[in-house]
Amino acid sequence: MAEYVGTEIDGAVALVTIDRPPVNALSAALIGELEHAFTTLGDDSAVRAIVLRGAGERAFVAGADISEFPSIDEGTVSEGGSARGIQKLAGQMEALPKPIVAAIHGYCLGGGLETALACDVRIAAEDAQLGFPEIKLGLLPGGGGTQRSVRAIGPARAKLLYLTGDPISGQQAYEWGLVERVVPRAELVEAAKGLAATLAERSPHAIGELKALALASRDLPVEEGQRLEAEAFARCLASEDGREGVSAFLEKRAPRFTGR
Repeated sequence: MAEYVGTEIDGAVALVTIDRPPVNALSAALIGELEHAFTTLGDDSAVRAIVLRGAGERAFVAGADISEFPSIDEGTVSEGGSARGIQKLAGQMEALPKPIVAAIHGYCLGGGLETALACDVRIAAEDAQLGFPEIKLGLLPGGGGTQRSVRAIGPARAKLLYLTGDPISGQQAYEWGLVERVVPRAELVEAAKGLAATLAERSPHAIGELKALALASRDLPVEEGQRLEAEAFARCLASEDGREGVSAFLEKRAPRFTGR
């Protein structure tokens, strides 16, 4: 039974809640529970979209569990220590063929921001605090933060975050493009669930293809990316969902997607 991660199903949307007081720090055990939750939801055909949030008033995730750091050395980091654990989780989230929406409130720091960056869409409360404070401990982001932040907001702004260690607000994160929407704190969860419900109405097959395409093509030349895009388009057109979507459009009715 999970100790730190709870899952609720509301129609086609799963709400995954990180609940490790006081600030939802990412321990090895919590990371393992998140991996299990995403694996289970990935296998559940009834679930078409996921919302990831943190419990309590203080944090989405305030970072990795620093109390575990003294037991980590160079070897254990490379073989699956704290940083590699977050990298593995983030890779699993990006590869999941279902959209994940992050609902960010309070502190979203270090490993918490690395986890949020692995989600497909991020919605933040106006007063959220996002950043990479590792430099203040003489460390650096090790769970993918130096890589995904540059892709999200460019090298200069990413460097400002991880070289200073100072956080930015949810509003500034929105202005920078680090999150896609910003809302008042009281509206955060409903906004995230509403977006997830919209995504759940779309073709699961096409969403899976889009996520796979984004992952496979992000570092490729445009020409190679366009080749993969054309192949993915052809697969969608030949799928049951593709045929249903075209028929529904021509018949002026809502499509009934099955994910095939």
